[in-house]
Amino acid sequence: MCLSSCSEDYLPKPKGYNRIDLPVHEYQTLQEDHPYQFEYSRHARILKDSSLIAEPHWIDIYYPRFQSNIQITYKTFKKNDKGFDEHIDDSHKLAYKHDIKAYSIDEVQIKTPKGYSATLFELTGEVPSQFQFYVTDSSRHFLRGAVYFKTATRNDSLAPVIEYMKYDVMKLLNSLEWKN
Repeated sequence: MCLSSCSEDYLPKPKGYNRIDLPVHEYQTLQEDHPYQFEYSRHARILKDSSLIAEPHWIDIYYPRFQSNIQITYKTFKKNDKGFDEHIDDSHKLAYKHDIKAYSIDEVQIKTPKGYSATLFELTGEVPSQFQFYVTDSSRHFLRGAVYFKTATRNDSLAPVIEYMKYDVMKLLNSLEWKN
């Protein structure tokens, strides 16, 4: 009887989800010299965008703890210029480019406390960017952002971190001011 008990096939327990301890939300004001200013997380660092196509006021808000970032791009345009429409079209194209893998893309338009127009894109599914946005004063300034994770972890496992970063994006939008 003792020998037969040793012959049972051993099945390991399935992997569980990692526990993610999220820090308390704390903010600081962007100090770099850009035509915009906003509050961002004290748990993040501002990095200059290092891509080959980067323009002077493009930055990454990098979260080392989560291996994630919020990519920020900035454009100017003249009132009644076709550049404004191009920036909006590009933002929609970039968000809907993930339509192949996204289960859904929810698009919401809001007004910030300063009166700027913003559009938020929340993507669900196994997409590389779960949250994107753009904000403009409709006369000169256009800022676009996208949340990215540098990990292969499934998005359902990242859900608490995604929500944490969406909260930080909303803080950024609500505190955004254009400099002249």
